[in-house]
Amino acid sequence: MTYRETLPMSALPDPQFHADLYAGVPFKRLVAWGIDLVLVGLITAVLVPLTLFTALFYLPLLVLAVSFVYRWITIAAGSATPGMRFVAIEFRNREGRRFDASEAMLHTLGFLVSTAVFPLQLVSIALMLLSDRGQGLTDHVMGSTALNRRAAF
Repeated sequence: MTYRETLPMSALPDPQFHADLYAGVPFKRLVAWGIDLVLVGLITAVLVPLTLFTALFYLPLLVLAVSFVYRWITIAAGSATPGMRFVAIEFRNREGRRFDASEAMLHTLGFLVSTAVFPLQLVSIALMLLSDRGQGLTDHVMGSTALNRRAAF
């Protein structure tokens, strides 16, 4: 028995045989991140006046909270954020299924930690660019990946 045979089987598509599902995903994730960043900023800008501008005293915490809720809810609802939907990618778990609410929460938590800690962010970016499936650090830990959407999986 070889080392590869002892690894847990993944139901994710093999990048060698389904390269179209992984084509351009790292760049699409960057574009989606930018779109989502703008949307989180807009939501935060709407919320600040609703707090009679007291949110300006804790603005970084508000942005963090809005980002967490935004990502968690949108990923739980369709396994993708609005930015990801715009560029036609979605998350799949190690069984090849869309994320449920708990997986969306864990992925969001991992994403926020890896973006908040700069060395982890660099590791995550490097993994996305160098791994066969374009997986970031959180994806590697969870066994998930982002795929190009297609009609039938």
